Amino acid sequence: MSDKNEAKSKIVMEKRLQIPVWINIVVPIFSMFLALVFSGIFLKLTGQSPIEVYSVMFKSAFGSAYGFSETLVKAIPLMLCSFGVAMAFKMVIWNIGAEGQLLLGALAATGIALAFPDLPRVLLIIAMMLAAMAAGGFWALIPGFAKSQWNVNEVITSLLLNYVAINVLDYFVYGPWKDKGGFGFPQTETFSANAWLPTYGTTRVHLGLVIALLIAVALFFILNRTRWGYEVKIIGESRNVARYAGMNIRKNIILVMLLSGALAGLGGMMEVSGVVHKLDPHLSIGLGYSAIIVAWLSRLNPFVIVLVSMLFGGLINGGFSIQMFGIPAATATMLQGAILFFVLGGDILARYRIKIIK
Repeated sequence: MSDKNEAKSKIVMEKRLQIPVWINIVVPIFSMFLALVFSGIFLKLTGQSPIEVYSVMFKSAFGSAYGFSETLVKAIPLMLCSFGVAMAFKMVIWNIGAEGQLLLGALAATGIALAFPDLPRVLLIIAMMLAAMAAGGFWALIPGFAKSQWNVNEVITSLLLNYVAINVLDYFVYGPWKDKGGFGFPQTETFSANAWLPTYGTTRVHLGLVIALLIAVALFFILNRTRWGYEVKIIGESRNVARYAGMNIRKNIILVMLLSGALAGLGGMMEVSGVVHKLDPHLSIGLGYSAIIVAWLSRLNPFVIVLVSMLFGGLINGGFSIQMFGIPAATATMLQGAILFFVLGGDILARYRIKIIK
């Protein structure tokens, strides 16, 4: 009899009608804790002390004024890419192409810097920003237009365009833009000083930080206090409701992707103009992919994105410091992947409750 009752029982996932606020706070924190435990097991298996490695990473990223300034430098392009990704995700448009859009933005900004090195500094930097945003926006517009007109899966198109962007960038730094005095290294010549973003004090923190913070405020206002932001939210929650209310879904998909790519492209400009002052093939280190994790972990909130970007900037910065233990810097990337895995898993449990039906 008992076996018969057990055979009739089944486990189902029931969608929550409303997600409590505490779940939205606790789940990401607990997911990150699990990611640290998971990565710690991996480190232990390789003969390293997880506590020691995490301690070195934390001190390198946040334990000194210099370390924190370098964390901020890493966080700036991450913030901009995450803003763009979050805007698209808000409308349930999965823009996975921030990496390519960042690279195209950097490429366009480099083109302006190399073509007009003697322009006054303000004009040159503004021109680089506009070019980067136009290039990044154009790159995101391709999957956006295909999605709006023919419902082509934007995950695939935007992801594949990342690889196209890498090859386009390689063509220029290995070909026509290669620095003839660069000892054969695939990179452009260093920009003129007019193309450099101003920095603060003796640090490498540049004007891009202020710009990113202003964009966070503007984005929060647009998404939460304007009619267009309301349309983005409604389209994301229910296309049918949006259609019934007379909202132009196709136009909004194109517009959101355009702005999303423009912000990622601006992130590319910040890297070449504010940090490296030249273009090389190793510019991004996967910032566009990390932005997806940051945006999702931040629940698409621009202000939370700022904080989480600093945390991930610290991860990247700390990742370089653990090489003294003979551990590759890619460990930080593995940690990011683990965070994404557990956050997505936790998100499912946050949105659904498990029920046993007898």
